[in-house]
Parts: sequence; structure tokens; C-alpha cells
Amino acid sequence: MIAEFPSNKIEVSPIGVVHRLRPDEDINDRGLVSRIVIDKKYEDGLAGIDDWSHLYVIFWMDRISDEKKTLLCRGSEPDMPTVGIFATRAPVHPNPIGLTLVELVRREGNILFVKGLDALDRTPVLDIKPYPYWVKGHWIVVTKYNTPAYLRKTIK
Repeated sequence: MIAEFPSNKIEVSPIGVVHRLRPDEDINDRGLVSRIVIDKKYEDGLAGIDDWSHLYVIFWMDRISDEKKTLLCRGSEPDMPTVGIFATRAPVHPNPIGLTLVELVRREGNILFVKGLDALDRTPVLDIKPYPYWVKGHWIVVTKYNTPAYLRKTIK
């Protein structure tokens, strides 16, 4: 049987916004600290977050135009193949949802200071979840994983 896909739209609302020290910072510099300012109405939802060292930040890449979205992504280096967009972390997916694992540096009220967030200044934040995941008293941490050979060549 072929699965049917819902045609209705999904609506989400931001819980906060990213603030970079400078709007022109290199978002790929994983050593930089960003602020995530959470809307005051969600501040109580941050209770206990200080006990975690790392968080997943889920955000909406609101500056990705429809013209840039694609299903195939050409490699940025000559020896990198063209692959499907779902096999990349490129920001031009059909739904521009960003997901980054960050280090929680500190919390000040409704503001989280995080290291390693690859989101632009003023990016809407949709959700935050602690890392690692756990289920039935066990941590879910991936230590063995596969990556494409072409990518292993470029990462030293």
C-alpha cells in the first residue's frame, strides 16, 4: 500500500530568536558564543536546563528563498559528487529547518548563551531539546556511524 501524505499546512511559532555578537560573524566558527533570547512567556520552560551541557537547537532558516531550494546538491569541491538534498546539511531543503547540537555556556533568565550555533543573527528559534536522549533508563548516544567516503577525504 502506498502511503498518503497530508496536504494540510503545518504552523509553528518561534519561541525565541538568535542574537549574534555581530551580525556578520562566521556562523561556521563553532567556537563563537551566541545568545538565544527566549520569549518571556516561555521562560518557565527553561527550568532545569542549566543541568545540561549540550542542547539541540531547532530553528527556521527564514532567509532561504524558494528559488534556492533544490532536491540535488552539487558538491562544493571537484571530487564531491552531486547528492540528494536529504544527504546533506545544506540549508536549501524543502523546509528550511535547522538543527544544531550546541554547548550550553550559561543561562541568564530567558537568555541562553550557547557555543557552536550555526544560525544567522535574528534567526527564529522553534524549539530546544536536551542532549543526549534517553529512553527506559538508557542514554541514546551514537558512537558508531557511517559517512560517505568523499566526505571522509575532506575532513581531516
